[in-house]
Amino acid sequence: MLFRNSLLSIITVFSLFSFSSPLKAQALLPYTPELNQDFFDEYGSQLLQDAVQLTRFREYELAVARARLAVQLSPHRYESWFILGTLEIQDNNLDGGVKALQEAKRLAPEQADVLFSLGNSYFQVGDYESSVKEIQAGLKLNKEIPQSYFDLGNAYYRLSKYSDAIESYQQAIKLEPQFWPAINNIGLVEYEQGKINEALESWRKALKIDENQAEPTLAIAVALYRQGKREEALNLGQSALKMDNSYGSMAFLKENLWGDKLLEDTRKFFANPEIAPLVKKETPEKTAE
Repeated sequence: MLFRNSLLSIITVFSLFSFSSPLKAQALLPYTPELNQDFFDEYGSQLLQDAVQLTRFREYELAVARARLAVQLSPHRYESWFILGTLEIQDNNLDGGVKALQEAKRLAPEQADVLFSLGNSYFQVGDYESSVKEIQAGLKLNKEIPQSYFDLGNAYYRLSKYSDAIESYQQAIKLEPQFWPAINNIGLVEYEQGKINEALESWRKALKIDENQAEPTLAIAVALYRQGKREEALNLGQSALKMDNSYGSMAFLKENLWGDKLLEDTRKFFANPEIAPLVKKETPEKTAE
C-alpha cells in the first residue's frame, strides 16, 4: 500500500500543476518533474520485479497488490497482465487470473508463455477444451517445453481422450527423459483403460527415476491389492502414506487426476484395517466430491 499511496501523491501533485491557467505566487511553487509514460513503465517494471521477489517468500497478497498497481501504470504492456494473471492464479483467484491472462494474450498473441499460462489457468477452472486450444497454440510457437506437453496431456485426460493424453505425456518424456510425473500419469490413464499390468509398469518406471515418490508407490499398492497381492500391497501402501500423508485423502487424489476406477479401488484399499489408521478423515462434503 505504501507504493500505491506514494504514486498517487506524485500523480496528484502533477495534476495540480499541469493546468495552463495562470496561478499566483508561481515563484514559490516547487519543481515538478514531467511524468511521461516512460516513467510509469519504469516504475511498473520495478513493481513487477518486487512482486516476483515476494513470491519467493510466499507473500502472494503483497505480490498481487504490486502487480495490480503495475497494470494500472502500464496497461499497454503484456508483461504486467501476464505476471498479474500468474499471481492471481497462485493466490487462488482463478477468475481474476484468467481475465488478466486473456488481456495479456490480447496484447501479445504470439507469446508462447502467455498461451501456456492461459491454458493452464483454463484447466484449473475446469474448461479443458479451452485449455487444450491455448496450449496447442503455444506449442506451435515453442515445441521444446516438456511441462506444456504434460499440461496438454492432463487436459486430454480430463476430456477422456486417453490416446491423445498418452501421446502428449510421451512427448514430454521425449524432451525430458527423467520427467517422472509424465510417466506416472501414463499409468493413471492406463489404469482407467483397464490395463493394470501396463499401469504397474509405468509406475515402476517412475519410481526408478525417483524412488521416494509417494504417488506411484501408493498407486502400485492399490493395483497389487486389487490383484490379491495383499502383503506386498499393504507394505507399499504404508510406506507411501508415511512418505506423504496428503495421499491419504481421497479428495487430494481426485485433484491429482486419479480416475474413477483407481479411486474406487483405493477406497477399498483404504478400508483395510492396516491402512485405515493412516488415512485422512474427511468431511462429508469432500467425500461426496
